[in-house]
Amino acid sequence: MDKNMSPEEKKFTLEEIMAEAEAKRAAKRTADPEAPAVTTAPADSDVPQTVTPAAPPVSRPTTHTTANLIPQAVPDPQAEPEPDTAQPAEIIPDPSADEAEPAEASRRPLSDPDHPVSDHIPDCAKPDVHEEHHVGEGMSKKEAMRIRMKNMNKQEIAYLRRKQIFEKCWPVFRFLILFGLGFVILTPLMFMLSYGFRENADMNDPTIIWIPRHLTLRIMKQTINAMGLTRANNNPLINTLVLNIGCSICQVVTCAITGYGFARFKFKGRNLLFGIVVLMILVPTQIISIPLYSTFRNFLFGTVNLIDNMLVMYLPALTANGIRAGLMIFIFRQFFRGLPKELEDAAYLDGCGPFKTFIKVMVPNAASSFLTVFLFSIVWYWNDYYVASSFFTNTKTISLVLKNLDGILNIEIFNNANANISAREKIVWLEAGCLISITPMLILYACLQKHFTEGIERSGIVG
Repeated sequence: MDKNMSPEEKKFTLEEIMAEAEAKRAAKRTADPEAPAVTTAPADSDVPQTVTPAAPPVSRPTTHTTANLIPQAVPDPQAEPEPDTAQPAEIIPDPSADEAEPAEASRRPLSDPDHPVSDHIPDCAKPDVHEEHHVGEGMSKKEAMRIRMKNMNKQEIAYLRRKQIFEKCWPVFRFLILFGLGFVILTPLMFMLSYGFRENADMNDPTIIWIPRHLTLRIMKQTINAMGLTRANNNPLINTLVLNIGCSICQVVTCAITGYGFARFKFKGRNLLFGIVVLMILVPTQIISIPLYSTFRNFLFGTVNLIDNMLVMYLPALTANGIRAGLMIFIFRQFFRGLPKELEDAAYLDGCGPFKTFIKVMVPNAASSFLTVFLFSIVWYWNDYYVASSFFTNTKTISLVLKNLDGILNIEIFNNANANISAREKIVWLEAGCLISITPMLILYACLQKHFTEGIERSGIVG
């Protein structure tokens, strides 16, 4: 300080210095709210005063000027005070900025470091949000991959390149597979829909391929009448439903019991009998058709003739020997083997016997397998014509009528069993008959597809 200054001027200058030092301490305490209170005393008072640190502001801390951040020397009490002509830089608030700050802050994500509340949220609670094409500290994927490959050996680099090639080629390969399968499966269905609802004259028009020019239901009605689906006696549709549903239910029940016995019980000859079940899968039906015909022709030592009787389909189903019965037994055996043994132990402790345990415990857990096997049985009995044609002479089914549809059309539509009609003119009735035969199966699958997608060999308990 200047020696020629009066005591009042010296006191005023000292007060300015102390006020500026106190402002710096307050700024530090604002940045660190846990800092203890600092006791200061004014120049003209002997009583110390405690300054309580201010609460941290909710908004973004105001950036200080360079003048406030430059450390200043602490004044020496023995030295004379010098006149301080430098004034601290003042920050003029912008009213428009203060008004726009809350609206702008409300639109910022919490991961933004400039968010007003971001300073008071721990880093572990902030969401990890970043742009998709950036990784790390603003680094692109290509740059990160380039840096990563520098630290790899040749084998790792070759594996990584093969993996990249596979990831690029697999979607294309998968699309080609699905497109090819879809084309093979859907093309016949599209032909049926296109040919079954057009006039037969459109088949001689080379300009018509997929979309018919003359839409009509006449072909469909004639085909339904020719197949006998409207008659009261010996209706192929009713006969097929009786055989299909009844035999499927009987076969599913008997195959489930047989598969449960192979999976849970140990008895002599179990492996031999299961080997016979495997032979049922491998041996085609054509090999045993003649012995079966002889057995049903001379049933009960020749006292009963079951040919052209529905019992020829029901009896094998009731003895777990129906169409594809070996595969169904195998499916049930694999499923029941996967269920926990503790389920049976708990049922036995509750007083259940083997059959009651099967009904009360195993069947509810095998609901998806029962449904899957039942659908398979329905489809196989619906499409079977070899077994039906071997044992039925007058009984008609959908598959037998469809097999002989060409000759039936000559009699019912062209009134001549030996009529020589070209396939181009007759194909509309044939395609209509195929569409009629597969329609029930399509409806059944559309209704039960959600349940059908569950795995056949699924094991364990589903909660």
